[in-house]
Amino acid sequence: MTIWPLADSLLRIQRALGWVRRPEFLVFLPAITLAGFWIGGETVLILLAVAHPLLFAIAGQPAMAAAAQPEDLSPIGRAVSALDRILPTMVDKGRSTACLVVQFDDLDNVLDRHGRSAQAEVIVRATDRIRGALRLGDFVANIHGDAVVVVLAPVRRLDLETLVQMSSRLQEAVTAPISLGGAQLYVTCSIGFCIAGRAPEATGRSILDAAQAASDEALRNGPGGIRAFSPDMAQKRAERDALRDSLEEALDKGDIRPHFQPQISTDTGEISGLEALARWHHPVRGCLTPSEFLPAVEGSDLTERLGEVMLFHALTALVAWDKEGLRVPAVSVNFSAADLRNPRLPDRIKWELDRFELKPERLTVEILETVVANADNDVIVSNIAQLAAMGCGIDLDDFGTGHASIATIRRFAVRRLKIDRSFVTRVDHDREQQKMISAIVSLAERLGLETLAEGVETAAEHAMLSQLGCGHVQGFGFARPMPQDVATDWVRRHVNRQDRIPRIGLRR
Repeated sequence: MTIWPLADSLLRIQRALGWVRRPEFLVFLPAITLAGFWIGGETVLILLAVAHPLLFAIAGQPAMAAAAQPEDLSPIGRAVSALDRILPTMVDKGRSTACLVVQFDDLDNVLDRHGRSAQAEVIVRATDRIRGALRLGDFVANIHGDAVVVVLAPVRRLDLETLVQMSSRLQEAVTAPISLGGAQLYVTCSIGFCIAGRAPEATGRSILDAAQAASDEALRNGPGGIRAFSPDMAQKRAERDALRDSLEEALDKGDIRPHFQPQISTDTGEISGLEALARWHHPVRGCLTPSEFLPAVEGSDLTERLGEVMLFHALTALVAWDKEGLRVPAVSVNFSAADLRNPRLPDRIKWELDRFELKPERLTVEILETVVANADNDVIVSNIAQLAAMGCGIDLDDFGTGHASIATIRRFAVRRLKIDRSFVTRVDHDREQQKMISAIVSLAERLGLETLAEGVETAAEHAMLSQLGCGHVQGFGFARPMPQDVATDWVRRHVNRQDRIPRIGLRR
């Protein structure tokens, strides 16, 4: 614990000596010399003449460097300086240090529901709790507004298990409810850390960057994730950053556009809609699905830009099919949680529909069940309610994989449940699957909702789903997602087919 005051004293001496080499000191040197002669005569003049070169030599090149490059007093700069002061002391003392970066999960919810001042207060209180769970000599500071960096004072025993236990202790400190304005707020955090000896380089900056990379990985696997730095994280982070840059360029160039997959009525065999699914036509890697590039845009402003691009292309396609006389009742577009948190979303969608002269019922808004189940966000609730009131269809996607209650389904004015593909696979001969589908269909019928089964790949699955009462189907058994021109030909052939896809038998 005595290392910190000693290091600070040495740093202050170094700064004082650095003034000898600074331009400000050289400017006042003649005045200082004249004053010395007036006060003490030739004796003081001689002492000044000898002392200045001596101090100049003692200050040396480090002082010149400090004069040329002022110290970084930002939280990140102070964290790097703290690490740099510790590193030289560890070799002889047999001690080690580590850097932890704590990122708070879902602070956007606090912002949307309680405002920016409440969000800032939550960050301050959570940071105080982190500081209270550490030793007096540990460095703690806020970085990036919604994250906290921790630099541990040197200790003799510091290994992976110790850091994991410490991270868990910090998470427990943060997750206790925070009382604010009569409300109880709950915050969780994800933590990444790097032990000094495991960073790519033995510098404060390298250790902090490694901890940040581990924290980003923890946040992606959160909430409440904990990750230790590993060498491949830096490479993965660089690849994601490069992919994000390429994605931004692709959005500008129009390389990301929808492929359309038909949705078929089991009653009539007619097309009940087409779902727009994002595809990136990469010049090197070919056609990429969302699972290959969406992780690179999560948490960035590119998420909303992607939603805007998909909506524009979907409505453009719908107008084109109308002009060709092809009956496509609606297009479905997926909206992320980030899209739904934008209070301007209903106005933007209304403006786009008016721009293309389309009625709201021609657009189906697809929302993941997990988003609805966890939506305590007033903005999300309001947006979905406005879209439903406008006349847009609301589809609950991947139904059965989340925890949406009946009350939640009614609250969001859901029109149709999209049964997840995991319940559809082998439904033609798996009795348990059939029971699950029957239960979902029965629930939907009691609530006055439609149903659509995803991932239908065989005629036998289609036949069984129809008999179980599922109203619509979608999957590779009918068509894979297709570019707009290919989808146009598919729709034309389907409409002109004499046999089409028939109604299958009587329902149970």
